[in-house]
Amino acid sequence: MRIRATVAAVSGALALSALAVPAAQADAQGTVNLDRPSVAERFGASSARSAFNAQALPVVSNVTVNSGKALVFGTTTVRTFTVSLTASHPSGIQDAYIDLWHGTNAESDVDGYLPPNEEVADCTATSATTSNCKLTITAAPGLNGDAVGDLYANALAGTWHVSAYALSNDGEIYANDYFKTHKVQRLAKLTVNAAPEPVVKGKAITVTGNLSRADWETGKYVGLSGQSVGLQFRKAATTTYTSVKGIKSTTGGALKTTVTASVDGYHRFSYAGISSTAAVSATGDYVDVR
Repeated sequence: MRIRATVAAVSGALALSALAVPAAQADAQGTVNLDRPSVAERFGASSARSAFNAQALPVVSNVTVNSGKALVFGTTTVRTFTVSLTASHPSGIQDAYIDLWHGTNAESDVDGYLPPNEEVADCTATSATTSNCKLTITAAPGLNGDAVGDLYANALAGTWHVSAYALSNDGEIYANDYFKTHKVQRLAKLTVNAAPEPVVKGKAITVTGNLSRADWETGKYVGLSGQSVGLQFRKAATTTYTSVKGIKSTTGGALKTTVTASVDGYHRFSYAGISSTAAVSATGDYVDVR
């Protein structure tokens, strides 16, 4: 472990550095490697202090990723999002660090890493002791030919850990690789078609569609089977959809069900999502009932 005894690493794990190589790099054999420098390398070796002289550690709160919203990536999505925290210390705050990592142990089992773009956080003092600090992170999917993205494998979709660090003006360091978690998900797509159009009142309407999601490894969208999907209806001249029935997607993400025609309105499928895949609702398909 490369953290010095002077660093109060709540997790006991390695820190990550914005100076690191890209999160995912492929060698000649196609193996993806991650480089994760230490806390001292992030904040500067001179920041390390003797444990015998350590003062109160910075207090960190309000750690926020992408305004609290899940990070959703399609097949070619490149996203830059903001991460932020509030830190306080009697001496004031000079720097902060936030990243996202995927795995079971920050010290020995990390297979995904999203570092900040900046070498130093943008910290705005709100008092002599407290600052709000911001950084940005850029990430992209991909494992197509030479295009190895940060999200190089579908298995990376789901729950990621969020690390939060703060450096006080007198060199005290708070470091926690397990401060919170955040969702990083695959984008889902959902289609719908209601027929026939128009239809006689009391007759059957067949509603079909397809549920698919981004495959980060192939750069394509693939059907998602065995998922619970809801059929919803919105009466013409209204704004709210109501649930009609639930069905499951079949092979290739196919969806099919029938309802009885009653009044003019819009039919759509809605998917609540799962840990690895974002929620999505199709655009309603209008049927004229006569």
